[in-house]
Amino acid sequence: MTTLPEILHRLWPDPAELTDADLEELYDYPPDLTKPWVQVNFVSSADGAVTVNGRSAGLSSPGDKKVFALGRDLADVVLVGAGTARAEGYKGVKRTEMRTERRARLGLAPVPPITVITASANLDPASPLISGTEVPTIVVTCESAPAERRKALADAGADVVVAGQDTVDVRALLAELGERGLHRVCCEGGPTLFGELIVTDLVDQLCLTIAPLLAGGGAGRIVSGSPVTAGLDMTTESVLRDEDGFLMLRYRRT
Repeated sequence: MTTLPEILHRLWPDPAELTDADLEELYDYPPDLTKPWVQVNFVSSADGAVTVNGRSAGLSSPGDKKVFALGRDLADVVLVGAGTARAEGYKGVKRTEMRTERRARLGLAPVPPITVITASANLDPASPLISGTEVPTIVVTCESAPAERRKALADAGADVVVAGQDTVDVRALLAELGERGLHRVCCEGGPTLFGELIVTDLVDQLCLTIAPLLAGGGAGRIVSGSPVTAGLDMTTESVLRDEDGFLMLRYRRT
C-alpha cells in the first residue's frame, strides 16, 4: 500500500511532503463553529469537464480519493443532490479504521449522515442510500412533493425534512442542519446544488481536484444554474500534487 508522503506533495505554500497529520490540519474546519460552514468538493478535467462517461470516477486518482475521504472524516454531515447520489450510486458513509480513530479523536460522531436534496422526493426507498445506512439519511424535500413518496421514505428509515414549497430552500436547509448541531458541512455536488449555494452566498471553501485529462465536449461544468451579479472572491489556500499529476486546489472565502 502506498503511504501518504509518497502520494501527496504540497506545492504551495511551503513545498513539502505531507503526512496524514499534515493533511488533516490543512483540511480541517475552523474551530468553535456556531453555524453551518460549507465546504464543496469537486473534481474536473483540465478542460473543465465534471464527468467522464457520466460519472466523476474517471477523473479521480489515489491522492484525490484520500482528500475526498478526508472530507467525510472531518465533516458533521455530507450534503449531496439527488441526481449526483443516483448517478454515483451513493450509499451511507462506512466506518474504516482510520475514520473511526480520527473522528473519535476529534469528538465527532462515528459516521456523518448523508443529506440528500430532492424537491420531488423521487428516491427509491429500497436503495442502499435509504435502507442500508448506519445512521438515517436526511432527505430534504418540498411541501409540493407527493405525500406518499415522503411517507415511503420515512417508513424506510429516512429522516424526511421539508424546506420550501416548490423548490428546496438551501438557507432553510442549512438552518435545520445548524439546529441539529451539524456545522461542518461537506457538500459533494452536484452542479445544480453548487450553483444554488453560490447564488445564496453560502460557499465557505471549495476543494477542487484538476485531473490531467482532456475530456472533450459533452460533459457539464462543476456548476450550473442562475448566474450571479458578482463573483464570490476566494483566496487560494493550498495547492497539492500527487504522483499521477493531479492537482488538489483549496480556495477559501476572502
